[in-house]
Amino acid sequence: MKKIFLYGFLLFVFGVPLMVTGQITVNTPSDGLFQDQGVIKRIPMPLPTVRKADIMWSKRIWREIDFRQKMNNVFYFPTTPHQNWKSFITVIMDALKQGKITAYDISSTDELLVPITYNEIIARQTDTTHETLRRSTPPYDEYDTVIINTFDPTQVMRLRLKEDWYFDSKRSQMLVRIEAFCPVMIKEHNGQQVSVPLFWVSYADARKVLAQSLAFNPNNSAMRLTFDDIFIKRLFRSYIYKEQNMFDRRISEYATGVAAIKESQRIQREMFNFEQYLWQY
Repeated sequence: MKKIFLYGFLLFVFGVPLMVTGQITVNTPSDGLFQDQGVIKRIPMPLPTVRKADIMWSKRIWREIDFRQKMNNVFYFPTTPHQNWKSFITVIMDALKQGKITAYDISSTDELLVPITYNEIIARQTDTTHETLRRSTPPYDEYDTVIINTFDPTQVMRLRLKEDWYFDSKRSQMLVRIEAFCPVMIKEHNGQQVSVPLFWVSYADARKVLAQSLAFNPNNSAMRLTFDDIFIKRLFRSYIYKEQNMFDRRISEYATGVAAIKESQRIQREMFNFEQYLWQY
């Protein structure tokens, strides 16, 4: 009798809360070799210490990464987050929304001067248009409608980088330091594609977020890469669209077409030759 009373008491104590709360434990099936929570607690690799006395040469350049190039697809896909994978712009926008990084307004000098909030970025990319449409059924009368265009992350197809290339005499190396990056949208305007830069973000400020965000590795899924790894290891293709100059001009302001491509290649070749000419074989 005592055992029956004890079993009844235990059933009341542990069974009633489950019935009240409706909490039922369900063992979800494993969708992979192991349970992956998608949380990467990785600390960014420390960058080399820079001393002004050791810098014997430096040049600032601006380059652009086109996500449509095959090697750069890792920045653009997946367009819909799944299995802990997110596109680059989704990672950045989520970090801005959560206040983990700070965005800066676009300026003529590409300096990080005026902070801009996540809501202001979304509001700038949201526009309202009024159109007059005709019904497809009788009496085929016309009606006015309002079309609201919101921010579409799939339209972000380019990324601008602001870099400092320098020769460190202490290490006898040509090194590069990414200072900031800027996502760029591609929009249609009068039948032509128009580049719309969104904001600038300090690379040093965003490194912690980038180091904890997985990027797809097409060669080995077990070898995890982060977006910080991609930047540090230079696993992308890009082209130079501006170098630091007295007139503060972009290449597109004094060269077009094939001439602009050759000018970009000339700047890259000159930096390569500078390092090579320092040595005697």
